[in-house]
Amino acid sequence: MPQPMRALSVSAHTATCAAAAGRAALAAALAARAGGLRFNDFGPDPLPTWIGRVPGVEDAAFPEAFANWECRNNRLAWLGLVADGFADAVTAARARYGAARVALVLGTSTSSIGASEEAYRRLDADGRYPEDLRRPIVHTPHSLGDFVQFALGLEGPCVTVATACSSSAKVFAQAERLMRIGLADAVVVGGVDTLCGSVLFGFNSLELVSPEPCRPFDVERQGLSLGEAAGFALLEREGPAGAPWFLGYGESSDAHHMSSPHPEGLGARLAMSEALARAGLEASAIDYINLHGTASQKNDEIEAAAVRDLFPARTVASSTKAWTGHTLGAAGIVEAVIALTTLETGVMPGTLNAQVLDPACGPQIRIDNVTGDVRFVLSNSFGFGGNNCTLLFGRDRPEAA
Repeated sequence: MPQPMRALSVSAHTATCAAAAGRAALAAALAARAGGLRFNDFGPDPLPTWIGRVPGVEDAAFPEAFANWECRNNRLAWLGLVADGFADAVTAARARYGAARVALVLGTSTSSIGASEEAYRRLDADGRYPEDLRRPIVHTPHSLGDFVQFALGLEGPCVTVATACSSSAKVFAQAERLMRIGLADAVVVGGVDTLCGSVLFGFNSLELVSPEPCRPFDVERQGLSLGEAAGFALLEREGPAGAPWFLGYGESSDAHHMSSPHPEGLGARLAMSEALARAGLEASAIDYINLHGTASQKNDEIEAAAVRDLFPARTVASSTKAWTGHTLGAAGIVEAVIALTTLETGVMPGTLNAQVLDPACGPQIRIDNVTGDVRFVLSNSFGFGGNNCTLLFGRDRPEAA
């Protein structure tokens, strides 16, 4: 097991998703159990499913200075950056440390592939991309990172993490390592993924997409509802009074199957155990776990069994994907922000749309919201190929609690 890590301040954080834009609206949606899923209206030939679509992405103001990065994914990124004054917080950090000492680590699973899909649909008579889409950067996996680094005026290391659905959880682990070895004094982490044909039809080809709104951990669940989101956090060694703390992480790769987890949940268990070890905490200290909980058959069953075996009955656990949809490469950051919200509000969301829980579930997984004193929380993100990451946050540093 790893040695405890030095806690990092989460000096600012924000999320924009189908349920809400910004932390206050997201907290209100969670408390009111008001989900953001709607019947699919995305693309020229929509699949009969439900999605978590962020309203207003196409119509939002996008500064002319960013024209080279124009695409739906980067538009959503900009909406996320201006929410909750996050870009202003980064500007202040840049002034404190210098632009070269603030790193950027972002997760995404598809980057701006939607722009490439559009370009192929609109090929000209010579078989070339249309003039307005002949911008090479938007057709690369690093489009998001390149755009956000320019938009925030940063000059430090800039990294794109693409590990499927764990992408924007693993960015926290990379940030800790960058700061520990002295390559950065602060790190902006986050993730953005937008809906696109490759995602919708790709997941449908795997028979993982539900025809109804997703029902995580329900005995009659039929699969996932895809979504889109943008989220960001600013990590520093010390932060403002009252800011929450990033205390630990666990990463594992069970490599059991391309799209199914290890049948005994070995990777999930290892990720959760390592996060606890890095934070120097026992499982009994955790008040709330935001589960990966995609509403797919095997993923939910195996994650539920791991949580049942590792944590006491008093721990509250849930999936919030029925609020947001499964936002793929942005799931880690959005659900980290939701977990952080529970530290601020004491409202631990239940599992929206679930009616009868799978027998694999233990007493930890709840359908209804629970309110209480929340000091330490976990957030799970488990990607294809058994690529797993668990994050641990606290209202206080353990030594101060």
